Amino acid sequence: MKICVAQTNPVKADIRQNINNHLAWTERALEHGTGMILFPELSLTGYEPGLAQDLAMDPDDPCLDVFQQVSDLHQVTLGLGMPLKGTHGTYISQIFFQAHSPRQVYRKQYLHQDEEPYFIPGKGQLFLSTGNLRIAPAICYEISIPEHAARVMQNGASVYMASVAKTRQGVDHAVKRLPEIALQYSIPVMMSNCIGICDQFLAGGRSSVWNKEGLMVGQLPEAREGLLIYDTATGEVSERLAG
Repeated sequence: MKICVAQTNPVKADIRQNINNHLAWTERALEHGTGMILFPELSLTGYEPGLAQDLAMDPDDPCLDVFQQVSDLHQVTLGLGMPLKGTHGTYISQIFFQAHSPRQVYRKQYLHQDEEPYFIPGKGQLFLSTGNLRIAPAICYEISIPEHAARVMQNGASVYMASVAKTRQGVDHAVKRLPEIALQYSIPVMMSNCIGICDQFLAGGRSSVWNKEGLMVGQLPEAREGLLIYDTATGEVSERLAG
């Protein structure tokens, strides 16, 4: 099966334009037989903590129906980043669309201290069944929490997929930590980062894939949108860049 991570340049607070960009990259991924596509953290709004409360929506918001339609038509799993409303605050969330199935939501469980004024932590780990894979999503800061990786592996994860919004320095740390997870648990690990301005920093791109031996088998550039497509059967990775 082919699964992929997308590296996008979100437009600050412009959900409609970001939806269109997601659809364009989804179409391109589908041309290459991809069965799952993961987008970066808060990809539909951009990583903008100060605006998140006003931008937050419900997972069944009609503006997202187009992704369910694409999923149903092409039998593809889509993972999109979005702030979601909660009873007591706003969650950093990943919404997953699977063909002819209810939407599933993963809410970030471990928040960085800079996020705590704007978000509340989620509870419970989501696992996605896609083909013969059991995929465990993670969101940014969670990859630095050993308990997070340990827990998902104890529950039979076969792929670890992280959506992040990281600076160049943050990516430097991630590309040291994620291969350790891959090697320790003998599973592929994938990271989807964004590019462009996020909040008050410049995102560092370099979305990456590591095989179960912890070897990097693909990485996108620092400042271009694109896709990394990983074939779980062969271990091969291909990239598709903007332009």
